[in-house]
Amino acid sequence: MRKLNEHGVVAAEFALLLPVLLIILFGTIEFGMIMYGREVVTNASREGARVGIIQRIPAVTAGEIITVARNYLTGTGINTAQVTITVPASGGATGTPVTVTAIYRYPWLIPYIPTIMGLPSPLPISMTTTMRHE
Repeated sequence: MRKLNEHGVVAAEFALLLPVLLIILFGTIEFGMIMYGREVVTNASREGARVGIIQRIPAVTAGEIITVARNYLTGTGINTAQVTITVPASGGATGTPVTVTAIYRYPWLIPYIPTIMGLPSPLPISMTTTMRHE
């Protein structure tokens, strides 16, 4: 039995598997960044809703609620220009709901992923928080 020359086989196998491994690695990073952004923006909408449910005179305005939610995003790494926060109405009687909606347009770190996966770019992620007035 003759020993075959197998020099370079490992390098060839690595060259074939490297693109697959990189797609898995960067896909995992993208997924983690999407989940991080979703949680931060969800918490921002919660903070806005918490301010909105406080009974006070004068009543909390929609602008104040949006300002609190945007201030929460400061220093988190989320660009506030990519987040749209809406409050249909604010101020109300005890037991009435306050709804804060935040839409985060996630900018892909790797622009090839939405093309490969058939996803929109930027990826819209919508969160809604509803709380009752105290």
